Amino acid sequence: MPAKPKTKSSKLSVPAVTPKLKLGLPKGSLQESTFKLFGKAGFRVQVSSRSYYPTVDDPDIDCTLVRAQEMARYVDSGIFDVGLTGKDWILEQNADVVEVAELRYAKGGLNPVRWVVAVPEDSKIRSVKDLKGKRIATELVGYTRRYLKSKGVTADIEFSWGATEVKPPRLADAIVELTET
Repeated sequence: MPAKPKTKSSKLSVPAVTPKLKLGLPKGSLQESTFKLFGKAGFRVQVSSRSYYPTVDDPDIDCTLVRAQEMARYVDSGIFDVGLTGKDWILEQNADVVEVAELRYAKGGLNPVRWVVAVPEDSKIRSVKDLKGKRIATELVGYTRRYLKSKGVTADIEFSWGATEVKPPRLADAIVELTET
């Protein structure tokens, strides 16, 4: 026979545990613009120059700085509840995340940025079809490959660790690069 439940004459008061919001913020070129954006929203975000863990004047928010390029996979895997990154990096990572809002800001201000295919002025490449069989340097390898495939174009796409604009014409025929202009 099961035990009879015990009754108490007084109620226990157990404080509810509210988990902190795990927020990923972009480290690097977008860091200062992001902190300013939070400032406009009424939050004060601070971090020492050697730390990756900013403080914010809300005890329910726990922040971590990571590169925007990595943010989507950390949100996708549940390490962060939310993170600020570009749609480009969500597409590159093929991340299964929900876009909550589009924030229009960049390292240089509020102008939107975009990815472009760039070639030297004297290049014979004039259309996407002309990229067939060419070498393309970019940080956005996966997305570039999927885009070209959707256009029926196969190219040699290589990852660029930076200074991508120097690659054509010697190291690559074309680049896919971010621009704010």
